[in-house]
Amino acid sequence: MAKRECSNCLDTLNPVRDALEVINGKWKLPILISVSVGNERFNAIQESILGISARVLAKELKDLERHQLISRTVTYGQPAKIIYRTEPYAETLKPVIYALKDWGVNHKHKMAHPDKDR
Repeated sequence: MAKRECSNCLDTLNPVRDALEVINGKWKLPILISVSVGNERFNAIQESILGISARVLAKELKDLERHQLISRTVTYGQPAKIIYRTEPYAETLKPVIYALKDWGVNHKHKMAHPDKDR
């Protein structure tokens, strides 16, 4: 591979790796989607995502908060109330999420009908 091709490859590869560092794993995008559609309380988020444990959800919420995609607000009272919301910065992921959704729908269709493209 020529140096120019390698440089062009790295110009794409490195930012993609950086993005995947933030949204990697099985749970981060489902959590973002759940919170973005209005699930603000911990239990509501957990109930909306089949199979996620409370421990994993808590860890992933902290990580998404650290990356400024989700905010956590505590309202003190009896009982204390914790609300999670997406930050405006999370809106920048919407095109990525919708592109992945479209690709997933198309891929599922392709796998169900493998001879259709021939």
